[in-house]
Amino acid sequence: MPASSYRRVRLMTLLELNTDTNGTTVRLTLEGELDIASAGQVERELARIERNPPARLVLDLRGLAFMDSTGLRIVVSADARAREDGRRLVVVRGPEAVHRIFRMTRLDERLEMVDAPADGEAA
Repeated sequence: MPASSYRRVRLMTLLELNTDTNGTTVRLTLEGELDIASAGQVERELARIERNPPARLVLDLRGLAFMDSTGLRIVVSADARAREDGRRLVVVRGPEAVHRIFRMTRLDERLEMVDAPADGEAA
């Protein structure tokens, strides 16, 4: 009987962030995977943006391939900070695999979610 073997493959999680400013709106676009490995990167960028808080922050998730509960916590925390400061956080829906976590937790009913960045432009 052959001995069992165990092979662990660790893949590097990649996440790219892009920030665009247009008047009083800042759009943070995420591409790749938002998980525990990339959470710090997103939290640092949100902290940088919030040092001079925009009236409206658009968090564009369309480029995400994956998001876990850590990513969900980041979005919920950013929304809480925005509400506390009288600002708007608009979330652009990601692909089905990403949006599913918002539906399952019913946060899609609590958060301001749109299909495209322009949908979040109205005051």
